[in-house]
Amino acid sequence: MAEHVAIHRAEGAWVVRAGGAVIAESRNALELVEGDRAPVIYFPREDVAMAFLERSDSRTTCPVKGQASYYTLHAKSYDIPDAGWCYENPGPGVERIAGHLAFHADKVTVEQL
Repeated sequence: MAEHVAIHRAEGAWVVRAGGAVIAESRNALELVEGDRAPVIYFPREDVAMAFLERSDSRTTCPVKGQASYYTLHAKSYDIPDAGWCYENPGPGVERIAGHLAFHADKVTVEQL
């Protein structure tokens, strides 16, 4: 199943913004393309302002990537539940995304600079 997933370095610099704050900024992000879905940008944990994030109780399981853990983002004046997620122990063929976080583009702004 991992043959339907492509992971490569995302070109240039990428940023995540929410509530007027920069939550993540990286030149080392990864782009994951799964089938015909829109690409998802994964940010290295060290390039994410983890102080704004709190792990939630939400979990999902993907047959290829494994179990995802979710994070609530604490913006300046409001919370964004399950705004981001990560795969702590991704499945075979997608190990490169371990230690990276992705964010829901409909909850925060994810853009290339």
